[in-house]
Formats: sequence, C-alpha cells, structure tokens
Amino acid sequence: MALPRILGVLACIATLALAACATSPTGRSQVMLVSEAQMAEMGAEAFNQMKSELTVSGDAATIRYVNCVAEAFIPIIEGGYAWELAVFENEAANAFALPGGKVGVFTGLLNVAENQHQLATVIGHEIAHVTARHSAARVSSQLATQLGVSVLARGTGMDPQVIGMGANLLLTLPFSRADESEADLLGLDYMARAGFDPRQSVMLWRNMERVGGGGTSDFMSTHPSPQNRIQELERRMINATASYDNARAAGRRPDCNR
Repeated sequence: MALPRILGVLACIATLALAACATSPTGRSQVMLVSEAQMAEMGAEAFNQMKSELTVSGDAATIRYVNCVAEAFIPIIEGGYAWELAVFENEAANAFALPGGKVGVFTGLLNVAENQHQLATVIGHEIAHVTARHSAARVSSQLATQLGVSVLARGTGMDPQVIGMGANLLLTLPFSRADESEADLLGLDYMARAGFDPRQSVMLWRNMERVGGGGTSDFMSTHPSPQNRIQELERRMINATASYDNARAAGRRPDCNR
C-alpha cells in the first residue's frame, strides 16, 4: 500500500476513533463503529457458518448439561441478549461466543472442565467477550482499515457484503491479550454471581495447562499464559468468593450434572 493511502486510512481511523469512542466495563477505551444490531447480524451469520461446517452434537445429556450451566448466567447478564447455544462434536478444548448471544461449546472442553463450575469459568469468559463488545471493537478497527470511512459512515444501512466480511472477521481475528484478561475478570464476576464457585476457575486453567503439556491447548493459543491469568484471578478471589456466598444465600445454586 502506498504511503499516501496508508496515511489516509490512518487519518480516517483517527477521525472515526474520536467520533465513536466507547468505554469497556473495566474502563478501557474502545472504538465502536458498528451498532449492536449490525454486530448481532454478523454474529448470527458467523454462527450459522459454524453450524454448517462443524458437527452439532445430538447427545441429549451433554446438551442438557451445557445448557444448564449457560442458562444460569442469564438472570445476571444485562443487555437483553437472546442467547442461543450449540454443542459441537469436536476434540478441541474450546468454546466461543458471538455478538447477539450465540455461544458454542466443543465437546473436547468437557474432558478438561471437570465439573459445572469449571465449565462455567469458560462460558462466563466467553459471555464477557460479548458484553464487553470486544468483537465490535476489533471488527470496527479491521473494517475501517480495509474499507475506510465512506463505507462505515453509512450507519445502519451497511451493505450486506460488509456484514459478510464482518462475520468472517469474527471467526478469524483473535482477541487482544487485554481483551482476554478483561474477559477473565468479568467472567469470574459473572460465574460467582450466577452461583458457581469462583475458586474452580483456578483449577480449570491448571487443567488447561496440564492438557497443553509442553505446548498449549487450542483455547489458550491466543490467551495469556495460565500462570499469569491464575495470578490475576487469585488477586480478585476474595471479592469473587463474597459474591459467590451472596449468590448462594439468594438461592442461586445451579445443579447441573452430566
């Protein structure tokens, strides 16, 4: 790309950033150039693509178990999302969540998450990516770089081709380390408030580290190291366990069994 074009694109992004700056739940600055409705449309398209390319599980017991854990989060999550969950037959220890409330869990994760609390650690983490609008921020930056101001300035009348590009970006662009750390902390809060034991989050990441051996699991390939994330979680564990105790006292006691 020629230098004048690069400078032009950067200038466009800077202009948009000033006009569309948002703040994440923990106070981080984010650029939001696409609406919630547009992101939900991209999320639905990406989710349908995943369901067409992967094998959706038909195991009733597994689906019931995963749904039980996921549904426990609904009362404590704001935003009015219409959550939809799919379980995929895949050996990867992985899960994902897409804008609009689409959640996918791979069956390989159930070999690592030993109980409902550990599964809730991952689901809470993924839900946090949605509520913090991490996907919207990374898609906004990427689309601005590729398409410039003129396309994104169309607002809610965004071209269907652009929606398709955004859906593909959701499936390919990794979250930043800052996004992952924020999702860890928000997810810890969510799971505790939903009635899951936050102390099990540490066990989950130790399991992930063990499964990864000398390398890493699929889930951790773009994430902070297990030791770093465990240290951050432990620093917040006193508050998290207090939230957990309050949730239990309020009657939020999930009972999800495989």
